[in-house]
Amino acid sequence: MFVDSVELTISSGKGGAGSISFWTEKFVAKGGPDGGDGGRGGAVFFEVDNNTDTLSGFRGRNHIKAEGGRPGEGRKCYGRKGQDTTISVPPGTTVVDMETGEELFDLVTEGEVILFLEGGKGGLGNMHFKSSSNQRPTYAQPGLPGITMQVRLEMKLIADVGLVGYPNVGKSTLISTLSNARPEIANYEFTTLTPKLGVVHLGDYDSFMMADIPGIIEGASDGRGLGLEFLKHIERTKTLLLLIDAANYREMKYQYETLLVELHRYSETLATRKHAIVITKIDALSSDEVNVLTETFLEDIGLEANTILNQYKADSKYLSYGFETDFGVVLPQEKPLFVLPISSVAHINTEALRYALGGFIKNVKEENEAE
Repeated sequence: MFVDSVELTISSGKGGAGSISFWTEKFVAKGGPDGGDGGRGGAVFFEVDNNTDTLSGFRGRNHIKAEGGRPGEGRKCYGRKGQDTTISVPPGTTVVDMETGEELFDLVTEGEVILFLEGGKGGLGNMHFKSSSNQRPTYAQPGLPGITMQVRLEMKLIADVGLVGYPNVGKSTLISTLSNARPEIANYEFTTLTPKLGVVHLGDYDSFMMADIPGIIEGASDGRGLGLEFLKHIERTKTLLLLIDAANYREMKYQYETLLVELHRYSETLATRKHAIVITKIDALSSDEVNVLTETFLEDIGLEANTILNQYKADSKYLSYGFETDFGVVLPQEKPLFVLPISSVAHINTEALRYALGGFIKNVKEENEAE
């Protein structure tokens, strides 16, 4: 079961109470106070664990508590510290304070351990309160209470490129063709109900992550369909791949503009991500029909058709648009980096897309590092 958001109450442990005790021993008439201190309550930590990929382990767990500290004892014995609690979460999890809405932590690094709540301090035993005027103190401190917070854990997938498109546009087929992901594929809309991650290999030591989310429709930013709920999973991606269906009853320009509008309505930051376009399902049309559609689409969005991307061995029967080198330099950021007709089923231009995306992602990473 895929779970990407849970609400929890989390409490650190209460400190143990100090002890009220007096030394009693044969032949010792006035042994004096010897009450030990209480132990500190257990703390709560968050740990990023790459072996988990959803938050489903928290379903049914409303309250997570650390152990309280043990009380002190006589003979100046200190109470045991409460056992700490470590909450393991998948990479990409954010911790949000439900009371203020503030984002407390953004946990992305594998193995990272963050102290969230400290345990309450243990109380002092009565041995600390003896003085010349009070040689028999009958008072010890109670332990301090732990801290309780209500938080919301939200998981956002970490990927290099996010797939965006209408339902049944071919996102699942594409990610299954290029990567090791095996999503459900069927010829009806909203086949994908949960986000999917796949690793796309470019060579023995080079790869990138691709994320597939449920389809976006008109009004997704207002809650229609499933797209809004899962758009957060591509917030972390630096690059977007917009899929336009050549065989759809909707015009390709309309599909493209709708996707940009919904992305902008959801997040202005997400709308400024660098993106590329693939025209899918071209196996349903002849190469001449695809070229006419592609030329019309390119003219509609203000681009000129040419047949570069040749270094990636794109099929020369189909028009494409892009750069031979230096992705992202010539065109403004709001325009696509390349437009490429593909067929995931017939494997037309899929290898060209694999390496074009690899170059695209590499260039964006270098630009971000330079900044």
